[in-house]
Amino acid sequence: MFRASRTILLACALGAAGLAQAQVFGDADWKETEAPPAPAFDPNKLIPVDMPQYMTLKFGIDPSTIKVTGDGVVRYVVVASHREGGGFNAFYEGLRCATDEYKTYARFTNGTWDVTPAPEWKRLNDRNSVYTKALARQGLCRGSAPRASVGEMVRFLKAPIREVE
Repeated sequence: MFRASRTILLACALGAAGLAQAQVFGDADWKETEAPPAPAFDPNKLIPVDMPQYMTLKFGIDPSTIKVTGDGVVRYVVVASHREGGGFNAFYEGLRCATDEYKTYARFTNGTWDVTPAPEWKRLNDRNSVYTKALARQGLCRGSAPRASVGEMVRFLKAPIREVE
């Protein structure tokens, strides 16, 4: 009886370790679906992203552009502008919560989208992705998975709270 219990406990521990590894390192068989074209966005309907005070840029995400595709990628348009006002740039990006990676599919400048020729996944810890990391933590991801729905993402982005995950 004791040996059977120990065997079951060991099997459970190994299974949990395998699941944790899959979440941390991602699924080796994972394949990204083709990204849809950059969606239209409205700079007047942005949800602000909570950023450090020292940042000279402010960021916002248009909630109507947030989509989760079957491959688990959260795609969205984020807009960057100077705190004092003026022009803005927008980025059409994808976020993989499972691997803490993001990809920029296109940039919007001077009224048009400029598609990135060969976008590559980059780590969220990259210094250039402070706002993307903030988006992931404030509402798009829950741990290593996208939130349950776009509605839930929007609620968390509008009223970010710190969760124990």
